[in-house]
Amino acid sequence: ELFELAGRRREDYVKFVQLDPFYRLFDHHGRHLDYNGDHEFILSEIEKFSPADREGYDRFIRTTRDVFNTGMPLIDKPFLHIGDMMKAAPDLIRLKSYRSVYGYVSQYIKDEFLRRAFSFHPLLIGGNPLSASSLYVLIHYLEREWGIHYAMGGTGAIVAAMGRLLDEMGVDVQLNSEVAEILVDEQKRRVTGVRLADGAVHNADIVVSNADVAWTYLNLIPARYRRINSDAWVKMKKYSMSLFVIYFGTKKRYSEPGTPTGQRLAHHNIIFSEDYKRLLREIFGATYLPDDFSLYLHVPSKTDPSLAPPGHESFYVLSPVPHLQARIDWTQQAKPYRDAIMQFLEDNYLPDLQANIVVEKTVDPLHFQNRLNSYLGSAFSVQPVLLQSAWFRPHNRSEDFKNLYFTGAGTHPGAGLPGVLASGKIAAELIGGPARVQSAVPVPPRNGKG
Repeated sequence: ELFELAGRRREDYVKFVQLDPFYRLFDHHGRHLDYNGDHEFILSEIEKFSPADREGYDRFIRTTRDVFNTGMPLIDKPFLHIGDMMKAAPDLIRLKSYRSVYGYVSQYIKDEFLRRAFSFHPLLIGGNPLSASSLYVLIHYLEREWGIHYAMGGTGAIVAAMGRLLDEMGVDVQLNSEVAEILVDEQKRRVTGVRLADGAVHNADIVVSNADVAWTYLNLIPARYRRINSDAWVKMKKYSMSLFVIYFGTKKRYSEPGTPTGQRLAHHNIIFSEDYKRLLREIFGATYLPDDFSLYLHVPSKTDPSLAPPGHESFYVLSPVPHLQARIDWTQQAKPYRDAIMQFLEDNYLPDLQANIVVEKTVDPLHFQNRLNSYLGSAFSVQPVLLQSAWFRPHNRSEDFKNLYFTGAGTHPGAGLPGVLASGKIAAELIGGPARVQSAVPVPPRNGKG
């Protein structure tokens, strides 16, 4: 849609490929279930674990259309007034959105592993499946309706495509410009621009922040100007977990077709721990680092060999961990935690892994806080619980300043690429209205000149 608004074809800028399976889910014994958009195939996968749950899954998946049809209008519109939420309340009650995703799925599915497999999705947007609103089961409908795609070249290829489009449209993009302050006219309750770390001032009629909402308020606007979004108000919200991520490359190609590991691993792999519920409670509520982990293992070079040299493989493995309110000294605990994860992968999924690693980078909650300016090192900003969704979420237009807008994971509708892109669309429409958004910039000739 974004490229169409600019009079372009997305296919001319970046290539998407459909993944099958969408993802592969492993239980703690190493047995797996593949998930895709083929209903009969999924029923056959369920059969491997619990034949009795075929009928329950059939009923569950039929309900997701109704949840989607009710939930998507909530996601695709701004929520600036409590009246917007009141209008939606009857439908939210009818859909039992006060239940958790795990609780909603459990109405239909009895096998514990299958309950996990069909309810883990809130973790993709920073939520706890045991407490995130059941509204988020709409993700099932999204996946089945449109599929799961990969951008050839990785997410960086999408960034490069958008950068190329901006360049062709004549948009002036200044990179590596650290914003030190958002300037305020207190009497008019307006922001007037930004001051950069080097002292340069950029005046503006409108300021849009796609930095973390909490970090923006707490660090870029002095507290005396914020009557509604005070420090206390920002800090009292529940924030998502953080992440521990290891990016690594190997001199061995584990996804080679016909090999045991090549057959075992998909592009997206999710590995559940044995005591899954306890782990979730510790990730979202404990003040210490859990002694167990569930993992997401990404093997992009299985789909896109260009991401690694010939004969090599690229990976990252991700473990949800508590944010920085927990008493975890990552300067001391990062290395043992990394070693435990890599040893687990070597013992169970990637033989001789550590002897074959040629490049590696680790990211922990301190990176999210200190490099990415995320409050508490939260990886997804505000948690997607019911009372922090829609109107209850930080608004796309600030209540304190009528010309300050927000996009990104912390504002409405929430985290994840679809949600973040939707937040940008909502902010654009709030600024100029749909008609203005659709004709925001004149389209120059395809050579970029004019």
